[in-house]
Amino acid sequence: MADVQQPLSIIVAGASGDLAVKKIFPALFALYCQGRFPEKFHITGFARTAMSSSAFRNRLAGPGLICRYGPCDHCPAKQMEFLKHVSYVSCAYDSPEALRKLAQALRDEGGMDGRENRIYYLSVPPFLFLQVAQTLSAAGFLGRGGPGWDRVVVEKPFGSDRASSDELTQGLAQFFSEDQTYRIDHYLGKEVIQNLMVLRFANLIFDPIWGRAHIEHVDISWMEDLGLEGRAGYFDRYGIIRDVMQNHLLQMVALIAMEQPIRMDSKYVRDEKVKVLRCVPALTLGDIVVGQYTAGAIGGKKCPGYLEEHGVPEGSIAPTYAAAVLRVRNRRWDGVPFLLRAGKGLNARMTEIRIRFRAVPANIFDEAAAMPPNELTIRVQPDATIAFRIVNKVPGLQIDLGESLLDLNYAAAFDAKIPDAYECLLLDVIEGDRALFIRSDELEAAWDIFTPALHELEQRRIQPEPYVFGSSGPLKAAALAARYGASWSAQ
Repeated sequence: MADVQQPLSIIVAGASGDLAVKKIFPALFALYCQGRFPEKFHITGFARTAMSSSAFRNRLAGPGLICRYGPCDHCPAKQMEFLKHVSYVSCAYDSPEALRKLAQALRDEGGMDGRENRIYYLSVPPFLFLQVAQTLSAAGFLGRGGPGWDRVVVEKPFGSDRASSDELTQGLAQFFSEDQTYRIDHYLGKEVIQNLMVLRFANLIFDPIWGRAHIEHVDISWMEDLGLEGRAGYFDRYGIIRDVMQNHLLQMVALIAMEQPIRMDSKYVRDEKVKVLRCVPALTLGDIVVGQYTAGAIGGKKCPGYLEEHGVPEGSIAPTYAAAVLRVRNRRWDGVPFLLRAGKGLNARMTEIRIRFRAVPANIFDEAAAMPPNELTIRVQPDATIAFRIVNKVPGLQIDLGESLLDLNYAAAFDAKIPDAYECLLLDVIEGDRALFIRSDELEAAWDIFTPALHELEQRRIQPEPYVFGSSGPLKAAALAARYGASWSAQ
């Protein structure tokens, strides 16, 4: 629980943007409904959009603030209580004078005296991180004395390659120490992803079989049946590898492949993730396929191709799909391919991990009968699920083999509300738990894996393979998986 004795200020830069309105403030409201805030707190948003505090509160109110943890008939009252603690200031990100209005709002509307704990959430594009931090410093927000702490939250992508990431890290270090910096990857806040360590290290059954002797390959898929949804400016600058694969999917690789930490402490958890990422050689072009969707249809709805999307520059080579094979060069995993794919404009919307075990040697049953290998599936979304495929005897007079699925669906198995990822992560920021946030050396190791291939793709202007919107992706991706004796799971 948060320290109820110490007041808390949460300052959200970019508060008028979609991320803040649709994710951050609803998560803060959910924490408020659960009594996770100190008795005295205030949330102040600022952005360039001209808006009064009352207009901002009206924008937040309504269906966006959902009372998932209490009776629905009390929701309007809860919203009103919460919104009394929210204010907004319109100002440029490079204007210390304008930002001093925010300090005044904290004093006047929030009743804060400058000695409270403070969280700065930079819900702005990465190229604005340093500018906002410089302005906060010039306006007198940072470097305070007294009892309160300062913590900064930044959203991915953290740079676009190793060099730009290092530059960003060094720039922010002028204003916030590494211990004060919380780099969010919201997938680490998802319930099933958090459960990966519990599944591995709290169940002895998995320990002896978790590695090269028993696992044939690991598939990690991130699929969307959507296009750009108005994000052309952002997406074309980064592409699917930087947007999804280098962070979300690589974090899943780290959690699957890492060794058990000494204890559940943020330092030791992140130490093990760094160790395993440093065992992954840099990706080469021979082990990656990139694609870009063309016009198609899904659910009877026509969808434009990527180059026809509003805001996409002519001739763009930004990939909307990528499939890659990573290797982990250590004793546990050497020889086990980790197959990653991420794409937009596909035929399904889901994120899942499939761990394929090796075939049973010296099969004593009917050799003509198909005996599929065991497979552990961890579905992140939709419908969070853990399922284990095993082989059983089909009831009858003869010994016939058939597949069975041991299936744990979170919603059905647990009589509890599954918190949103941002709720978990924001509570960790308040409580100072950094286990689910990206450390600077972890970021370096992640970029070292992808930077050489990204540079080569762009310098050689390699054209992505076209695939039809609503399909399963480029044909070369299936060939890449087949090269390692694998196939992408059918949807």
